Amino acid sequence: MSLRNSAVVVGIGESDIGHLPHMTGLGLNAQAARRALDDAGLRPDDIDGLVTAYSMTEPYFMLGTVLCEYLGLQPGYCASLVAGGATPAVMVGHAAAAIASGQANTVLVVTGENRASGQTRDQAVAALATAVGHPYFEYPYGPSIPGCYAMIARRYMHEYGTTREQMARVAVTTRMHACLHPNSHMKTPIEIGDVLTAKPIADPLTLLDCCLISDAAGALILTRPDRASGARSAPVWLYGIGEAHTHEHLSSAPSLTEFGVTRAGAAAYGMAGITPRDIDVAQLYDCFTIVPIIELEELGFAPRGAGGEFWEAGHAQIGGKLPVNTHGGMLSHAHAGAAGGMFGIIEAVAQLRGGLGPRQVEGASTALVHNEGGVLSSNCTLVLGRERR
Repeated sequence: MSLRNSAVVVGIGESDIGHLPHMTGLGLNAQAARRALDDAGLRPDDIDGLVTAYSMTEPYFMLGTVLCEYLGLQPGYCASLVAGGATPAVMVGHAAAAIASGQANTVLVVTGENRASGQTRDQAVAALATAVGHPYFEYPYGPSIPGCYAMIARRYMHEYGTTREQMARVAVTTRMHACLHPNSHMKTPIEIGDVLTAKPIADPLTLLDCCLISDAAGALILTRPDRASGARSAPVWLYGIGEAHTHEHLSSAPSLTEFGVTRAGAAAYGMAGITPRDIDVAQLYDCFTIVPIIELEELGFAPRGAGGEFWEAGHAQIGGKLPVNTHGGMLSHAHAGAAGGMFGIIEAVAQLRGGLGPRQVEGASTALVHNEGGVLSSNCTLVLGRERR
């Protein structure tokens, strides 16, 4: 079933972002949800569906119904999904499918956690290694998430000549964009040399090649197109969505240089009826600097091996050929569990609405968002637009 034009986004909301020890994970979700409701001009009793993700800091197994209880909702549709960093885009697909099938009319999509204050950095890294590493064949040997992505980066450098300076340019560009966003976690400009000489994490990655650990949450509200006329902000349309799940554990990945991004993107392009040339702005998952280089290529925005050159030439900057991660991405805006990818969706909606001042992409009418989870194992692509297609 095609989900094209099946749902529109009418509300977006971000919680406060940073190190916020006075807020719980549930509190961050509630704050983001409240702001999304206010943005849409809706009340809690207008919501009849909720989709959320998971939390590594809250002790709840059934997080969806816990959030409903916390927010005072009693929806007819509720789901908690786990696809790692790909979860936010997958959640949008589930929300749209629920709307298209008549299971719900207006769905709150919300996720986030207090990962900066609810865990130490070491606890967060260890928890992720436990969650992603194969319990028998990987985890006993001590790999970390940065270590897994470092292997991918090193192999990509070997195969295609991608350079450390090109990867560093990703971090510098996204920090430049984050400095234009009022709610970003990091707002101090950085240079190539800062990235290259930062604390080593896993060769070739340094600290500034790695995403943040934040307290943060984000929320979207999707509804039926015929119910969007009373919304406070202009609706943003869902054009297409695609998923691809190639493996779970890196030791079982078919390749260290080719992933499911291409398949997910092709499905989203096909549903939307567009090509990469039609995209005006892209929000690409950037847990490590090598990742948006690979995604850029696999989504058809640059030839294989030329993604690093694309970033190096400034084409991904606001004002460039294809502005990427105009909010700062997970490297500089925020990353808190599944909320990292959620902020990319929120930024895409904001760009299509317009009016963002110096970070606005002029004339943006079509946006792409790509989320990936695990170690490039689960991929989901969204295509959104300003007008019905």
